[in-house]
Amino acid sequence: MKKVTDPSFRPYGRVFDLDVSEFVKTIGTNAVVSSGTVYEPSVAAFEALPLFAQLRDEVYGGLPVEFGHCSGFNTKLNAVEYHRSSEIDIAATDMYLMLGKQQDIDYTTNEYKTDNMEIFYVPAGTAVELYATTLHFAPCSVDGKEFRCGVVLPKGTNEPLQTVPPKKGENALLFAANKWLIAHKDSGLQNDGAVIGLVGKNLEI
Repeated sequence: MKKVTDPSFRPYGRVFDLDVSEFVKTIGTNAVVSSGTVYEPSVAAFEALPLFAQLRDEVYGGLPVEFGHCSGFNTKLNAVEYHRSSEIDIAATDMYLMLGKQQDIDYTTNEYKTDNMEIFYVPAGTAVELYATTLHFAPCSVDGKEFRCGVVLPKGTNEPLQTVPPKKGENALLFAANKWLIAHKDSGLQNDGAVIGLVGKNLEI
């Protein structure tokens, strides 16, 4: 297990020098998630912060973006996803990220071996960019505590698909707008239509 400041994080993303203190204070007013994880792609209170405009205008070069969060309790990998764009994750609490590389997906079978994953510790108050080719999913809890993570993506990402292409090749992995997903057989996500293609253990912290 490594820190995001370790050189081994560089293929996956980079740490941003951003003042996220107002965001940490704002998300701190949210009620504690009772169990599992909660994801909201867009939260008005976050998008009213000056940080939102900075992320939109500087980090995403003026593209429309959404500022939401993923929070709760999690210790397992369960799935990996990727986007056609970078994702900004802002740790309001300490958390872990399990990360892999899109280049290691076998697109002839839509399979990915979980032993390729690496785990990184993200301390509270840290903002990181995850590159478009970085496989990731929900953050993991530290010491069994609730994690809270801000998530910034191009607007519309993770929303329901307006058009569903034929489920052939990589298209079979298209799970939502700008979201390609491969699930583990133990995740239960096959009930939601996810492709089961993670080979190996469902990694757990």
